[in-house]
Amino acid sequence: MKFIIVGKNIEVTPGLRSAVEDKIGKLEKFFTEDTEVHVTLSVEKDRQKIEVTIPVKGNIIRSEQVSSDMYVSIDLVEEIIERQLKKYKHKLVDKKQGNDYFRQEFIEKDYMDEEEVKIIRAKKFDIKPMYPEDACVQMELLGHNFFVFCNAETDQVNVVYKRKGNTYGLIEPEV
Repeated sequence: MKFIIVGKNIEVTPGLRSAVEDKIGKLEKFFTEDTEVHVTLSVEKDRQKIEVTIPVKGNIIRSEQVSSDMYVSIDLVEEIIERQLKKYKHKLVDKKQGNDYFRQEFIEKDYMDEEEVKIIRAKKFDIKPMYPEDACVQMELLGHNFFVFCNAETDQVNVVYKRKGNTYGLIEPEV
């Protein structure tokens, strides 16, 4: 695995780098050597946050953990990613789309499915053209944490969502 480690408001010391590579390196049993792992360490007041992103063909494996100790955050994020990999192994590998990224042992090993992903409700509604700011207001009025709308500027379907810290995000399709 190839590690790309960056720090925001924190210096990536040799000790932190070593802890990340040792702990996240345990995931090597799942991935090939040339798989890139993007790690961002950041500090805000008492919050020690680690974000790990592993792009594999067609999917992104990602986890973010926050605690008062960076080493605790590093431990937590590794456990979460390993659980995600085992849970969604069949979804990641069955389509033969990501085999170049995963080790053969991971592909062949059978893990217990915790739960299948099931859609239990489908909803249809009119998508009205509106500006992203108006979509945020509508989302707040509905009490939701995301809202699908037709962007009046681009005439494409977009999604606004609520982020941590009472900020908003906008998802736009790439064309």
